Amino acid sequence: MPINRSNPPDPVFLHARREAIIIFLVWVAALLWAVPYCYTTGYDIDADQLQLVFGIPAWVFGGIVMPWLLANIFTIVFCLRYMTDDDLGNSG
Repeated sequence: MPINRSNPPDPVFLHARREAIIIFLVWVAALLWAVPYCYTTGYDIDADQLQLVFGIPAWVFGGIVMPWLLANIFTIVFCLRYMTDDDLGNSG
């Protein structure tokens, strides 16, 4: 289906797309941190060399817990400060 250039996209669509892109980029950043970090620091280590942070392995804390906590903080701030309700027009 060809794109109709005379009708610009709806502002609600543009706003939702911008929010989705931001969320996706943060997700990709967390993925690009967690997977390589866990692989390089947690793979093939001896039990004698295992360091603990709050009772869990340091590689789990740095590769899973910290990105998870940062993602939760980002989600709260993003939802409360950035995301807004859009007027969808007349509903009836």
